[in-house]
Amino acid sequence: MSIATQECLIAVVRSAGEFFAIEDVCTHDGAELTGGPVEGAEIVCPRHGARFCLRSGAALTPPAYQAVRVFATRLDAGRLWIRAG
Repeated sequence: MSIATQECLIAVVRSAGEFFAIEDVCTHDGAELTGGPVEGAEIVCPRHGARFCLRSGAALTPPAYQAVRVFATRLDAGRLWIRAG
């Protein structure tokens, strides 16, 4: 799922019971990461296969070398909160 804010798109991902929120853009070419496969705590860019860590935002494999921003998440009373600032 991708959420639009005034600053950017945020990809929201659930993996192994945890929620993650990262900037929804591959730093290699600007493609959205939403829709890419999630493997553990990594998301794979659907366009060229770059991998990003969902916890830190680090670019883990080429062709991406720059990290994406990550956002804190909190589940409270069945609602997911994302700190986008």
